[in-house]
Amino acid sequence: MIITFLILLLALAIYLYNLPVFGGKAEGKRLVRMKQSPNYKDGAFQNLSFTPPLAEGYTMGKVIWEFLTDKTANKKPGFLLPTKKLNLKEQLISDNFLVWMGHSSYYFQLDGKRFLVDPVFSGNASPIPGTTKAFTGTDIYSAEDFPEIDFLIISHDHYDHLDYKTIKSLHPKIDKVICGLGVGSHFEKWGFDEDQIVELDWYEDAEITRGFKITSTPARHFSGRMFKRNNTLWSSYVLETPTKKIFVGGDSGYDFHFKEIGEKFGPFDWAILENGQYNEKWRYIHTLPEEFVKVAEELNVKNILPVHSGKFALAQHSWNEPLQKVYENSQNKSFKLFTPLIGEKLELDSDSQIFSEWWKS
Repeated sequence: MIITFLILLLALAIYLYNLPVFGGKAEGKRLVRMKQSPNYKDGAFQNLSFTPPLAEGYTMGKVIWEFLTDKTANKKPGFLLPTKKLNLKEQLISDNFLVWMGHSSYYFQLDGKRFLVDPVFSGNASPIPGTTKAFTGTDIYSAEDFPEIDFLIISHDHYDHLDYKTIKSLHPKIDKVICGLGVGSHFEKWGFDEDQIVELDWYEDAEITRGFKITSTPARHFSGRMFKRNNTLWSSYVLETPTKKIFVGGDSGYDFHFKEIGEKFGPFDWAILENGQYNEKWRYIHTLPEEFVKVAEELNVKNILPVHSGKFALAQHSWNEPLQKVYENSQNKSFKLFTPLIGEKLELDSDSQIFSEWWKS
């Protein structure tokens, strides 16, 4: 009986391991290249500074218990959030703009090229159906709404940034994928051709088309879609186009790399920085509200779009606290903060747009 149970358990594990939602496994020349990276040690990628998964004084057991018994007030909005839905297919390719789509997903056009970053449009930020659901009314975009995508940029392979259902539905529209080392294994498992994928190590760059260069830059975070952590690389990016320089932040705790990136590549016209899903428990892997201004100033950025909030409840704070805190902390600083609604058009050639404090509704 015990042997039969173990066999069934092994069969279930093998079945789950091979489900496409979990992605692929780096092998062959991809794995060889990963092992040659200075950021890959002892069988996994490493942060530039020592980065424990939890801050001092916390245990995983305590964190799990607090998660299971969580009674955070206003963790999800009790009303339908206001949104606007821009018709992306009707926009002139010569128009430089960005549309935030909730959490860390956004689309932008710049100098005649179309970009999409960390799209999650399945209404779910977890491999388990029905969990980590998007706030009601926020999941307003789907694959059918998009024109052809020149470049899909992926910061890392967590489910709230790399969604299998979304990628499969967008696949026919995507020309090139830009991602960190190892992340390409997921895309190849999902049917993408090897020559569609540009995998970069930190401070490695690629001319993705004439006049457009992208550089992978460090972030302080982690990766993994199953039990093993850090088997692919997490990244931020510097995108240089004929007219703009943009910092694509991804997820990151505060560290010296922001100042280093600012000194190497700044000043930036725009930066897209995370401002939500933080907690003192995981301060090393997500930026805290009181660190946001320091990050912006060290990057030497003119204009900022805060993301990583407004769609999923992944941390123990009210849903609108991230936007309110970053708004308060960013007043009268050396940069301008822009807070559009989900789906609202943000003009990249202008720094005079004014958006409402919609999260106070």
